[in-house]
Formats: sequence, structure tokens, C-alpha cells
Amino acid sequence: MKIKGQVKPKVFWKGMITLWTFITSNLPDWKMCAQALISMMIAIGIYFFNKYLRLIVAKKNAPIQKKENGDEHPAKSNLSVDYDENLNAIKQVISSNSDVHFREFQITDIQARATLIFVDGMQNEELISEHVMKILMSDTEKDITGINPLALSAYLLENVLPVCEAYEAADLRDLNQSVLKGCTALLIEGMPSALLIHASNMKSRAINEPSSEALLRGPRIGFTEVLSENTSMLRRQGFSDDLEINRYEVGARIKRKLVIAYMKEIVNQDLLQEVRDRIEKINIDFVAESGYVEQLIEDDYLSPFQQTQNTERPDRVINSLLEGRIAILLDGTPFALIVPVTFGMLLQSPEDYYDRWLPGTFLRMLRFFAAFLALMAPALYISFISFHPGLIPTELAITIIETRQGVPFPSLIEVLILEISIEILREAGIRLPKPIGPAMGIVGGLIIGEAAVQAGIVSPFLVIVVAVTAISSFSIPVYSAGITLRILRFGGMLCAAVLGMFGTILFFLFICGHLSKLKSFGVPYVTPLSPVRFSDWKDLFVRAPLPLMKKRPKMMKTQDKNRLS
Repeated sequence: MKIKGQVKPKVFWKGMITLWTFITSNLPDWKMCAQALISMMIAIGIYFFNKYLRLIVAKKNAPIQKKENGDEHPAKSNLSVDYDENLNAIKQVISSNSDVHFREFQITDIQARATLIFVDGMQNEELISEHVMKILMSDTEKDITGINPLALSAYLLENVLPVCEAYEAADLRDLNQSVLKGCTALLIEGMPSALLIHASNMKSRAINEPSSEALLRGPRIGFTEVLSENTSMLRRQGFSDDLEINRYEVGARIKRKLVIAYMKEIVNQDLLQEVRDRIEKINIDFVAESGYVEQLIEDDYLSPFQQTQNTERPDRVINSLLEGRIAILLDGTPFALIVPVTFGMLLQSPEDYYDRWLPGTFLRMLRFFAAFLALMAPALYISFISFHPGLIPTELAITIIETRQGVPFPSLIEVLILEISIEILREAGIRLPKPIGPAMGIVGGLIIGEAAVQAGIVSPFLVIVVAVTAISSFSIPVYSAGITLRILRFGGMLCAAVLGMFGTILFFLFICGHLSKLKSFGVPYVTPLSPVRFSDWKDLFVRAPLPLMKKRPKMMKTQDKNRLS
């Protein structure tokens, strides 16, 4: 079956032969003809390899068929009116845990036995002692002697226990899981259910400035590892009833809370449903960090480019929500995910909007230029030095040749030595303690660069090129996007070493072609460049004055199109 728009094999090969004839007729040197032939062979190989990868991705994104036999979850077991039977059933499941405690006591008013079940260190002991045990073990002002045991739990919740969050649980499996998550269970003799009291007292770190996204101007708060604190930060940022937060649980064996946040009167409903479907398909034992979610919901896991944006900043999240995007927050990590994402977003900083439009535009264009240098500078150096020295100005070429006198390695090996050394230093600086890391990185870079030049292993001009490349990669606001460019840089260097400028251009065109086909939750990755949407260019390479940015991005297809009334 032929797909609409698919290139026919005959047409493809005919085009390749025509292109080869044109190239060979215009290239006088047989070496350059050989380079062109190799370039075309690589292009053909990439064409078929790309088709193979698309088949793999299509299989990965195929809908998962749910089991029809109802065996996805174990059968539930309800509690009974027999107090001893219920207590033994609970102990049989979770009493083997040394941190689970059973505190038995007597309820004075009705002379009934009761047991508090909790995990050591996960509950507020003072709240439980004062507002549960003390009230039930003494004569209460509320007379509960005549209450029917079947209605006792509802009466205790409504009239006796002064706790904010508590509910009734009749399922044994849910009760055990809730206790292990930090709830306190109250089991009373004669009552066919238990009370689950939320009185957690888990410690969390203080709210600090985000370490991975530092700004000169802007809020100084970042997300923490506690999900409730993170959602409250979004509420404080927004102060709007339009902000909606939906809760999920992910993880097959160890469950964790996950929420998606969006503006219900702005977000595209098709996008919202797509995000929900992908989250519901997550099937893994334990979701340790939001990076797991990122890898499990992205469109193309074979792509080197990230298709979600991670951030520690609540202000970045709320601004993205107002553009019609969706945020995903996971308990236990300070990094939230924003979907969908475009390549331009990875080079934008919240500070672009806090300053006036002129400095914001200048810094943004500087980042785009730095991203190009971080990706292509070493490849261009190799292609110019090894294959096309005639393209370099004469005086500069003479200077470079003089500095390379005595260097025993070809340009590729020379560049690899310095690039790998810089990457090792960068990784070591991150892993070392904070007081030592920056000093080690600076001193190590200076010593290695100077020693390599003095030993005649590399040329001084190459040290400048590698230093500019490393500094350019540091200027990218999103750290993971910088890692992608650093990895792809090595591919560009190999193409330049084999095919010279042909290989460099072929590598760049391959990256551009891949980006033009890549999507993030249905949104083209390089929009508004492809497909072209000139109205969205106000917030791409330039940051237009705020009074001119009246519309939300067209790519998001939001319900409310207007940003300014």
C-alpha cells in the first residue's frame, strides 16, 4: 500500500543519478568527485536508516491493548466486623516491616479496643497523640456510647476527631498501601472499616534559588522535592481559578503521585487528551524522577533532541501554561516538564521577558549564534585546515600553518584530544564538591591547554577554537540541550574529517532535516520556521515589545487566542 506523499523508488533513484551527473560535470578534480560520491552514498544510507527508525518508533507508539481477563489488579479484600480478623489480616501483610508500629489502646466511652497503625518517622506524632488518642482515650464531650458500629466511622469523622484530612477505608489492600505511604490507620472493634488519617511529617529542604537556571533578574524560588509544595507555588504564581491541576499515580510496584497543570480556558483539548493518554500508558515498576516520565512519553526516543523541557522555575512553568502548554510535576523531584516544546524554547530564558525588548533580543540572538558555534566550530576548523585552506584569508592561513609546525597529529586527532579533555574536565567539575569543582575546572583547563601547546601536541589556534566552543555551549539556558549539541559535535567532526566541507554541510543538512520532521506532542519541533508562521516570529530570534505580542502562539491552537485584551 502506497502512502500519500511517499517518494517512489524509481523517482528517487532517477533523482540520485541526475544529481550525480550534475555534480561530476561541475567538479574538475577526481578527488572532489570521490568525495561527492561518498556524500551521496551516506545520504542514501541515511535515507533508508531513517525509514527503519520510523518503523521502530511506529511500533513503539502503537496503542497498548489492555487485558480483558480482569487480572491487571489483584482481587480486593474488604474488612469485616471482626476486629481480631482485620488486625491479623493487616499484620500478615505489613507487620514484617520493622518500621511499621501497632499501638493498641482502649476507647473509654464505648469500652472498645482500637489500634493505630503507622510507619515510624512518616507521621506527625504530636497531632496523632493530641487529636486522636487523647480524645478517644478520655471521656469525650460527644456521647458515642449509643452509636451504631456501622455508623461509628462517619460520626467520628464529623463530630469527634478534629483532623483536617481523614476518610473511611473498607478495602484491606488500599489500607495497607496508604499506611506504607505515610497515613495513619485507626482500626476500632466492631467497626467494619478503618479510618485513614493524613498526618504526615516528612521532612523537605527549604525553598532555594534554582541551581540549574540562575538569573540576574527574576524570582529567586525554585521547586522542591515535595509535590504539594510545588503545586502551591504554582497557585501563588497564578492566583487564578483558571489553573487546573489533575492528579495521577504512576508506577506498577512503587506508586508515586504525578500531576498535570494547565489553564482550562486556554489549553487545546486535543493536546490535553494526548498528554493524559501517554501518562496513563506509563507502565514501569518505579518512576524515580521526571526524567523517566520524559523518556516514556516523548514522540521519538531515538532522537538526540529532547521533546520536553525540564525546569526548576515556577515562573517559567506559569508563563508556559499561559501560552497553552501543559506542565507535568512528579513527587520526589524539583524538575517539572513542559510539553510541547520547540527548539526555539530551549534557547530562551525567562530573563528575556523581564528586561526590555532590546537587551532581550540581543541576548537571544547571541544564544542562537553560540548554539551554532557549539555544534559546528570544530567541524569547520577541520574542514578548512585539512581540505579547504584556500577559503581562509591568506594572512590568517599563514599564521595557522606556522602555529601547526611540529604538530605530529592530523587535525581530527588534534581536535579530539582537546575536546575529550574538556569534556572530562567538565564532568569532573560537576561531580566534585562545590568549593573544589570550579577551581579544578579552571586550573585543569589552563594547565592542560598550556602543557599541550608547549609539548607540541596541539596548536595554539585550536585551543582558541575549543575554548570558544566550550564557552558557547555554556551559554545555552537548558543544560540538557547543551549536552545534545556537545554529543552531535563529535559527529560533525568525523564527517568533516572524511569529506571536508561536503561532509560538514551534509551533517548540518541532516540535522536540519531531522529537526524539520521531529514533533513534540504533534507540534513541529522547528515551528514557526517550518511550517512558517510569521506571526510567531515575534518571539523567536527576536523578542518583540510586549505591547506587540497580543496573540498567543498559533502553533498551540489555544481556545483563547488573545494574550492582551
